Amino acid sequence: MEVQTHCGEISEVCTSSCFPVPLINLFESGNTKPRARATSTRTTRSNFVKLSRGSVFLNTHFTNHESLPSLDEAFQSFITIYPEYGETHRADHIRGNEFSHLSRQVCLDYTGFSLFSYEQMHPSAPSSSSIPSTSSHLQPPFFSVSYKSASLTSQLRRGNQDIDLESAIRQKIMHFFNILDDEYCMVCTANRTAAFRLLAESYPFHSNKKLLSVYDYESEAVNAMAESAQRRGAKVMSASFSWPSLRIHSASLKEKLRNRKKKRSGLFVFPVQSAITGARYPYLWMNLAKDNGWQVALDACALGPKDLDTLAISLLQPDFIICSFIKVLGENPSGFAGLFVKKSSISTLQSSTIARSIGVVSIDPARMLSQLDDDCSTTNLDAECWRSQFEEEIDIQTTKSFSGPLDGKEDISPSITELEDPSVRSGKATKVSVIDKKMEILCRGLDHAESLGLILINNRLRCITNWLILALMKLQHPPSETGHSLVRIYGPRVKFDRGPALAFNIFDWKGEKVKPVLVQKLADRSNISLGCGFLSNIRFADKYETEKDEVLESRRPSSEMKVAGKKRGKEICGINVVNASFCFLTNFEDAYRLWIFVAKFLDADFVDKENWRYMTLNQKMVAA
Repeated sequence: MEVQTHCGEISEVCTSSCFPVPLINLFESGNTKPRARATSTRTTRSNFVKLSRGSVFLNTHFTNHESLPSLDEAFQSFITIYPEYGETHRADHIRGNEFSHLSRQVCLDYTGFSLFSYEQMHPSAPSSSSIPSTSSHLQPPFFSVSYKSASLTSQLRRGNQDIDLESAIRQKIMHFFNILDDEYCMVCTANRTAAFRLLAESYPFHSNKKLLSVYDYESEAVNAMAESAQRRGAKVMSASFSWPSLRIHSASLKEKLRNRKKKRSGLFVFPVQSAITGARYPYLWMNLAKDNGWQVALDACALGPKDLDTLAISLLQPDFIICSFIKVLGENPSGFAGLFVKKSSISTLQSSTIARSIGVVSIDPARMLSQLDDDCSTTNLDAECWRSQFEEEIDIQTTKSFSGPLDGKEDISPSITELEDPSVRSGKATKVSVIDKKMEILCRGLDHAESLGLILINNRLRCITNWLILALMKLQHPPSETGHSLVRIYGPRVKFDRGPALAFNIFDWKGEKVKPVLVQKLADRSNISLGCGFLSNIRFADKYETEKDEVLESRRPSSEMKVAGKKRGKEICGINVVNASFCFLTNFEDAYRLWIFVAKFLDADFVDKENWRYMTLNQKMVAA
């Protein structure tokens, strides 16, 4: 496979491995270089799919969970089919040294970007990491999140002026995503839903009267945005997805995007990748939306840690970008979300009283580096203590100190000598001069992803995801000639550029679906964390109309949430599914352990046995 080593220049687009969906059409027609690479890309993708389908357990079906190959046997077969996986061993090294907890739990229910490593949050844990230790500064959980009453516009007017911990984290994130701070401002919110609501409450739907989203599943965040937009007079629309591939129904979406009046259309919310099915959508939808007068909000929450590198932000220039961050993958899901606003789009937003209570947050130090005594003794002072005592008199010119982790050995603490000046302590001085030093923070979760790079991460996840899909499709109820398939997969199956997420359901020997919530709970008992989702906006062509009643289920939206385009209380049709999401630290053993667990449902009595065992231990049934 040809590998491009540099993806920063748009003229050197690495479509064979880096770009989930090629940007070929963005180039001028006279440029022959991308066309040549397009031919190479098609060949690479085609060969990958053929090799996968023709090699994973060829001519074999498994009807008994006890007949599955061992981990070693399965891995030897896997590495033979996907030798490129062996080139990703650096990810295994990082996982073993920095995320040792992942050996105990298969974590397939996380989305978002991991800021810190497990070893970094637990400095006492044994580690052979080659990264220099900063244990003297480590005081987990490093930061806390506090709510503040502020509108989006007021935060944006301030710009990225803070010189404290929040600014350090923000700068780290923007550097990681290659987002320039002279083009975008970042506001921190409590979570993804808060970011969506904050944007909806601040967006001028009185003049730009449409909200159009592209999601093949029901999303709490999108529902919250739709509810706010509807209340403010917007027409809310959704893209539809063709059954059974769950590809975007292109004709319908083009019609919704079309702007016949040549006026500002509204807000187009585009996720690039489905967090549930792993379907990836061409970036060119964003360009088409812009050409028709839409402003674009890019939802990057479901993307991998380096996928934003493929977006060529400077070329596509979405008006808004939303990302979510967790502290430690697989251990601490607390964190915050980031709402990036293009500076040229700030003027379109409005002040909102409601927005002030939605969820703008501050990122504050969890503990001070100087470990202040309760009385702020003069032998152990820092600028934050003096700020609280002499807020009006003292002009602090540096950041708050915090509990780490710090990058390098430079001490960023304020000048203790100056703070100990008697005139200052007595309150007689009107100004304190403190050394102004730039704070830096170690985010080893982001740093590890940065070190691995986009190509390695995508190759690794491509191998794992496609192998698991094929392995799941080999599980079949007996007799093998006429039995039902154990698993049904929704959305893309074996595909070179599919995302590392999987939506599926398990069916018993009678063809009846096992409730996804029950699957999730039984998986948890096997130390496997899975998610659940509800696929929606599914469109059935005439030839699939007979399947519609067989596969669709009804559910009512929650009483406090009105779903886009639906009246309150009206049933929504869709499909409840089990969801598995993979990250750059996922390894083959994780996929194998999930496969082994799913295969247990080939035993017709598996659920009953688990219910009996659980009731014996806990005196209650496993509630589905």
